[in-house]
Amino acid sequence: MSPVPRYLTLPDQPLRLDGFGPGEPAYHVFEPEDVEAVNAALAAGRPLLLRGEPGTGKSQLARAAAKELGRAFVSTVIDARSEASDLMWTFDAVRRLADAQVMGSERRELRQQGQDDPLGEAHYTAPGPLWWAFRWSDASEQAAKARVAPPPVPEDCSPERGVVVLLDEIDKADASLPNGLLGCLGDGRFSVPGGGIVEQGDIEPLVIITTNEERSLPDAFLRRCLVHKLALPEDRQALFETLVARGRAHFGAQDERRALDEEVLGEAAKQLIGDRQKLRRQGLAAPGCAEYLDLLRIVHRRGESTERQLEMLEVVGRYVLDKHPPGMVG
Repeated sequence: MSPVPRYLTLPDQPLRLDGFGPGEPAYHVFEPEDVEAVNAALAAGRPLLLRGEPGTGKSQLARAAAKELGRAFVSTVIDARSEASDLMWTFDAVRRLADAQVMGSERRELRQQGQDDPLGEAHYTAPGPLWWAFRWSDASEQAAKARVAPPPVPEDCSPERGVVVLLDEIDKADASLPNGLLGCLGDGRFSVPGGGIVEQGDIEPLVIITTNEERSLPDAFLRRCLVHKLALPEDRQALFETLVARGRAHFGAQDERRALDEEVLGEAAKQLIGDRQKLRRQGLAAPGCAEYLDLLRIVHRRGESTERQLEMLEVVGRYVLDKHPPGMVG
């Protein structure tokens, strides 16, 4: 296994990541400030909170950092029902109850013989993303005991180099969730059912947390994090150049079978910028890089020529760029 540096360096070329689907690779373009933010979090041993509107590449930055650092990657999407403990471990009470109804006397016989209780808590406690991030080997043993699959490890990556864990959309949760992570992230340890303790290993994980700013986060939690905001340029020309650069990374000349003409990249960018500025003036959520790439992906797959792709942009743009109910957009 080739050595991987502890810190990121700015790649000369877009970094190829796992695809959006079979045969459809994705590419990440590192910005200098993104590299510095990740390296600062690595040096400080603090979580990195990524702020920004949807579609600015917050989640992809976490995956790209893991790929470039050669680390294993674990992620979870947080929702309104998520609790802090879910990020450390989950307990399957339903499966335990079902097994108890089936086992009956068999369980008593095993316990009388001094064997491990098949209905013990350990058999139903699955490691959460932070358990994998803190101690991958212990989490692997626990996953086998709980009969759950481990996270996939991308090629050229290894948990021996550390783990990048993505806690996505923390603003969806109640304030009790980030508050519940203070001790875990601050002390590098947490308890699990049955009285066990999971402690952080020798290699500190890189914890990346994202927020779309739908809900404010507690001050105590923010103090535990480094914070980096991802935003598209406000200047129209700078935004145009940024979008085209992203489009070129995904559909550029590095693969002639996937290449889109520069005119298509530019026209798609102009179309998105026009819709984006109109929606922002009305205080509505505006399309970003994610929608731009969706637009390019559609015309790339369906348009057989540059002329046909240009014709399709206006047609498919209404499905990709305008997602608000009728009457909200004037």
